[in-house]
Amino acid sequence: MDRSVFTELCLEQLKQSGVHEGEKVVVLSQGDERLDYADAFLAAGQRLGARMYHLRLPAPLPGDGSWAVGQTGLAGNPEAVEALKKADMVVDLIFLLFSPEQMAIQAAGARVLTAVEPAPLLGRLMPTKQLRERVEVGVEYMKKAKTLRITSKAGTDVLYKMGVYPTVGEYGCTDEAGRWDHWPAAFVFSGAADDGVDGQIVLAPGDVLLPLNIYVREPVIYTIEKGFIQDIRGGLEADLIKSYMKTFNDPRGMGMSHVGWGLDHRANWHGLCDFGGGMGMELRSFYGNVMFSTGPNNELGGPNDTACHLDIPMRGCSLFLDDEPMVLDGDIAVKEMQHNFG
Repeated sequence: MDRSVFTELCLEQLKQSGVHEGEKVVVLSQGDERLDYADAFLAAGQRLGARMYHLRLPAPLPGDGSWAVGQTGLAGNPEAVEALKKADMVVDLIFLLFSPEQMAIQAAGARVLTAVEPAPLLGRLMPTKQLRERVEVGVEYMKKAKTLRITSKAGTDVLYKMGVYPTVGEYGCTDEAGRWDHWPAAFVFSGAADDGVDGQIVLAPGDVLLPLNIYVREPVIYTIEKGFIQDIRGGLEADLIKSYMKTFNDPRGMGMSHVGWGLDHRANWHGLCDFGGGMGMELRSFYGNVMFSTGPNNELGGPNDTACHLDIPMRGCSLFLDDEPMVLDGDIAVKEMQHNFG
């Protein structure tokens, strides 16, 4: 993307994230990754009169291996963490989510925006006032719920006992102290009691496995008791899931993590067909998907910080909060959250 065009996108993003004159904004990068993003954010922030800084971590040493959930270049670097804690806002270009370092930065009052998706996707899924309002409506429903139930024609019937962990709404910008968001995003999620998920989830063809970045082609059946997966059955995709999870050698990876639904009518279910990198945020956000996750729940304040994490957006499901439908057969059921496709 042309640098000037991308700078304008970053300018709009920072405006929506409440950046103003005199604020201290730190852009965090690592090695030579996304330096063009860093330059664009720095230029955009200057135009708003913010005090802009770039904290660039060294690239990982050869042989350090690939990125893992919750592990960042800030680990063992308390001076850098302290510098970020003193910011009003941190633009995260390395993906800090699930890390204790991000939690410490947020606890100090800095708001955090993660931006690691391809630039064209950032432009196409720019946050909007309407999306934010939709997500905030969903948050209010989720916050009050004591139960969450997912059903599907494929055979899913699973019950979550809610009300233990906070509800999070992601809408792609952040203007509140201590809040994190991810550009782009448009969904609502929370987590059940640690022993509070029971039932069966059946993945159907076309459901999405992240971070494997593949579509399911034949049914996968999860059996869940007291918050933990007891069995995964099916064909090739079931074998891939089990093989992937086994590499972590951590039984906590079988725990159930967050759950929620997507609200962005612009996000494409077929996004993996022309996947340009990033973390798959388009797939998490597409309108009417119901997504369940396995593994860590520490981002919600839970005790499970395993690195074994899967997000699974599903099509054609129904989701009920205290028996009131939020999603019906893959379509948003609450008027205030609906998009008028006209």
